[in-house]
Amino acid sequence: MDRRLADGYRGPGSTASPTTVTAVVAIGMNLGDRAATYAAAVDELGRLPLVDRVVASTPVDSVAVTLDGSDAPAYLNGVALVTTRLAPSVLLSYLHAIEARHGRDRANEPRWGSRTLDLDLIAYGDVVSADPDLTLPHPRAAERPFVLAPWLEIDPDAVLPGAGRVDALLRRTEGGA
Repeated sequence: MDRRLADGYRGPGSTASPTTVTAVVAIGMNLGDRAATYAAAVDELGRLPLVDRVVASTPVDSVAVTLDGSDAPAYLNGVALVTTRLAPSVLLSYLHAIEARHGRDRANEPRWGSRTLDLDLIAYGDVVSADPDLTLPHPRAAERPFVLAPWLEIDPDAVLPGAGRVDALLRRTEGGA
């Protein structure tokens, strides 16, 4: 199926249109020169076709979580708000291409392993999708303070579709009400 870059998602419950949408992209890495990679990733997001604006948070350090509980280098995490006319599936493909340019091999790396760059599409406007190839919003975003806190920094009124206000979600992850 040939899709134009700006074709919006048209699945069940979609409210997307080919107009400009704000996408939320989580950025993280724990290998290599983390600060340089963060800056490069933000720059590359801004150079994508049909992207009008990128606003990035201040990156924060977070503890690496591993499946087996072993030690791993700390992550540098942040969030970028990407104003775009790209369809969410096309944006996701571009995110994977940026990761690959930074040495990430999604097909051959362990789940929750160390990585040179991780770009996750957290939300795309108010689109909700249960498609296994494009689940929106990101299924674990509401549980991740390293996503919620940077997002809140650049959008104090942020709402995660289907989950609620980001400030309230962050309080819950920190043990508050």
